[in-house]
Amino acid sequence: MTGTARPITLVGTPVLHTPCQPVERFDDDLALLVEDMFASMYAAKGVGLAANQIGVDLRVFVYDCPDADDVYRKGVIVNPTLELPAANDLNVDPGDEGCLSVPGPRAAVGRPDLATCHGFDVAGEPVTVHGTGVLARCLQHETDHLNGMLYIDRLPADVREAVLAEFREGQSVPAQP
Repeated sequence: MTGTARPITLVGTPVLHTPCQPVERFDDDLALLVEDMFASMYAAKGVGLAANQIGVDLRVFVYDCPDADDVYRKGVIVNPTLELPAANDLNVDPGDEGCLSVPGPRAAVGRPDLATCHGFDVAGEPVTVHGTGVLARCLQHETDHLNGMLYIDRLPADVREAVLAEFREGQSVPAQP
């Protein structure tokens, strides 16, 4: 693996809370960014990472996670658009979710168990990824990031505050003697 792991941007940082800019150039800089994103995701032990999670205001994410058949899928999607099942075909997975930008706590977030993401690869070629299981959740989670939304924004206010309190508690560093 090439690429350099970059620090993960944490909740409260403005780049995480505003929609990202579309990628307009598919060049060496984008390829290097994607390599750094994979390195950063693996260093943080994540299964997906959006560019704004390393402070970059661009609509691109990477993933490496299993689908419902436990087959690992790895890739990059640039300028994604998300397609979810119609209401009459919708099955909600009530599973829990965490986030590298809110390290520590997890919470139940109901999401459709199927998702399709359209976009482009790093060379600008069209791609479509059909996701089930964890991959479906990941496609939705990472697209949310690029839209300026964190998983905690989907939680009821009291649960969101409990998750943030747990996060803040985990960020506290004990005083050294």
